[in-house]
Amino acid sequence: MNDLKTTNTLLLIIVIPFIFYLLKVLSFIFVPLVLAMFISLLFLPVMRWLTKKKVPKAVSILLVIVMITGVFKVGGELIKLSSQEILSADSQFFQMAEKKLVGVVVSIEDFFGITRLQGETVFSHYFKSNNMLNNIGMTIDFIGNALSLTLTTAFFVVLLLTGSMNFEKLLNSTLFKVRYSSVKAFRQVEKDIIKFVQVKFIISLLTGVGFSLACVFFDVSFPIFWGLFAFAINFVQMIGSIISVVLLSLFALVELDPSGTLLFFILSITAVQAVMGGVLEPVFMGKTFSVNVIIILVMLMLWGYIWGIPGLILSIPLTVFAKICFDQFPRYKAVSNIISGNNS
Repeated sequence: MNDLKTTNTLLLIIVIPFIFYLLKVLSFIFVPLVLAMFISLLFLPVMRWLTKKKVPKAVSILLVIVMITGVFKVGGELIKLSSQEILSADSQFFQMAEKKLVGVVVSIEDFFGITRLQGETVFSHYFKSNNMLNNIGMTIDFIGNALSLTLTTAFFVVLLLTGSMNFEKLLNSTLFKVRYSSVKAFRQVEKDIIKFVQVKFIISLLTGVGFSLACVFFDVSFPIFWGLFAFAINFVQMIGSIISVVLLSLFALVELDPSGTLLFFILSITAVQAVMGGVLEPVFMGKTFSVNVIIILVMLMLWGYIWGIPGLILSIPLTVFAKICFDQFPRYKAVSNIISGNNS
């Protein structure tokens, strides 16, 4: 028995890295599949409700697709508004921003002892023409990858909603097939995941609105853009909130007085993040979704390394999903406690 246990442990040590290797190599399949899984979970209750009302399946799927399209349409309009907001900005603002940026770069150079060639400007030194061409190529690649990800995710969402890929049966035949009611367990997982995604969406939305209002109140340019940025980056747990505050604070240096107004602005957006992420989110999430800070950092590094930016966004939902699954089995309660930081 001891030899068998040792063999199983060794096999597990070999298999787990191999699984993560496959997840990285086949990220072009697994990333949209996992995204589609979470999106379809949000709409499965709607599909079941329409089925109870005896609405034909084709019509139900069409209605859900219309709902998803409507969400993307609203998002697209907001992005369009923020783009128009930036493009319509006064040229004097960009000249002032360039002057402030050059001043900050010169201060950093003086601090680190960096020297440039005589007569060479900051922009010619750090943004050479060949680098600009590389940046254009990277932008094109990014747009192509984003479009491919969106289309593949949409394809998987349709498959999941139509039942061609039955996520419930997959879990029932693997995780929940022994000793537990598979349907009940799946519905609990579905309910908790939906709650997690909904709360995260609402908190991120309120954070974005708070950032926009702060920009309007302190007369900082591009309030719609900064609201959208705060909303999107807030889905990256913990790191996203820090990035949004730091970048907006640096941007506000261009327009606000560093002596007083800037300090109050930074305090305002920091307070928005603290209230939303530190008070309201834990209250709405409850103890069920509490995740240890160390586990958050580890998962962010792990999934960020495997899947890049999508991995950073999906890391916490995947961790919460794993915790909810472990909660269904008393023998794995210790693992769930480790994830939540509960030592009891």
